[in-house]
Amino acid sequence: MRLGVLDVGSNTVHLLVVDAHPGARPLPAHSHKATLKLAELLEGDGAISEEGAERLSATVAEALRVSEEKGVEALLPFATSAVREAPNAERVLGRVAQEAGVKLEVLSGTDEARLTFLAARRWFGWSAGRMLVLDIGGGSLEMAYGVDEEPDVAVSLPLGAGRLTAGWLPGDPPDPADVGALRRHVRAEIARVVGDFTRLGPPDRVVATSKTFKQLARVAGGPARGGEGRVLSRTALQERVSGLVAMPAAERAGLPGVSQGRARQLAAGALVAEGVMDLFRVTEAEICPWALREGVLLRRLDRMPTG
Repeated sequence: MRLGVLDVGSNTVHLLVVDAHPGARPLPAHSHKATLKLAELLEGDGAISEEGAERLSATVAEALRVSEEKGVEALLPFATSAVREAPNAERVLGRVAQEAGVKLEVLSGTDEARLTFLAARRWFGWSAGRMLVLDIGGGSLEMAYGVDEEPDVAVSLPLGAGRLTAGWLPGDPPDPADVGALRRHVRAEIARVVGDFTRLGPPDRVVATSKTFKQLARVAGGPARGGEGRVLSRTALQERVSGLVAMPAAERAGLPGVSQGRARQLAAGALVAEGVMDLFRVTEAEICPWALREGVLLRRLDRMPTG
């Protein structure tokens, strides 16, 4: 069966087309991505602007057209924090349904964390033991911990790289005073929930997903391990953070693995990654190629009849 997962995030609208059936590993068939940066198209109260709603509707319509061209039998469309937290979310969702013909399911932050954890668990398997999974998106930071496919604790915080860049780091390069203020804010927010995780004991494996962590692993020179993904060490990250935040976005875009579209928000992402790894006492995190989109897909496959 050919399925399409349409992820309306705070940075991009990403359509992932896969060939899949229950009990088998999904095989990627096509990927279509459009940069939207919805987190930067918000009004002062967090509402999605008229321009943002118009661009969102057009971008989703284009993704639907691509999915139909690629023979997708079932589309799984969902939206995350930028839409979820917008005061005018209901009106914007109605507009997208009417103009683009797609009804977006709005995931809660807890669901984001749980589904990302599921994807990481399926990728690394049961031998990974107790896992702590970290994901920095455009609008939020997700953290989940557990020994099964359903985490024992799952938390979402409004600490996404795009959101923080727009709200805290207006300069390019960022003003040192703004950087200091954001660093304190990030750590205060994370510190409030650390105890919910540490009371369960240390993890056997720490896993990081998302584009932000992948880029940071490249920038920090994280090596690949045994043919798997890269590893991001806290020490290597700490050595690079001050330099990263002091750079203008154009200079960051020249670093290995950093795309021009995400270069500006990498400074905020680095501060979040450093904060969460420090406060959780993470020595190193293994980068997982599967994340929320794969989690949504896997959950759908789990619910399909096998006969």
